[in-house]
Amino acid sequence: MSANGKSVEYYLELEYSFNAIADPDGGYVIVFPDLPGCMTQVESLDEIPYMAEDVRAGWLETVYDTDPDGIPLPSYPADCNGEASLRIPKSLHRSLAESAESEGVSLNEYAAMLLAQGDARNRRERSQAAAV
Repeated sequence: MSANGKSVEYYLELEYSFNAIADPDGGYVIVFPDLPGCMTQVESLDEIPYMAEDVRAGWLETVYDTDPDGIPLPSYPADCNGEASLRIPKSLHRSLAESAESEGVSLNEYAAMLLAQGDARNRRERSQAAAV
């Protein structure tokens, strides 16, 4: 039992998010952002669930044996509830509303689509820049 009274089983029951990143040379790298140094590599998508759980459990058990109070709790984007408020120039608001109408969707749907496209493009560019 750690100084905070938590057992290793407590930590094993927590859900930690992970990223599976495609490697340009093949396979995938699995990284747990909340668990420093907790990562592994797999060859195929089929291996991701098993290996992610295996490396996470191994990391937690190892750290628990050496420094149980050094295990961070998972972080959750608690304030990401699907709602966002932003101020934009009236001219941009008008332009977006007109484009949404011509597409036959709501302004909200149109803005969400544009944001998703821009975010995907930015993520791809950052990933490519990091690989260089």
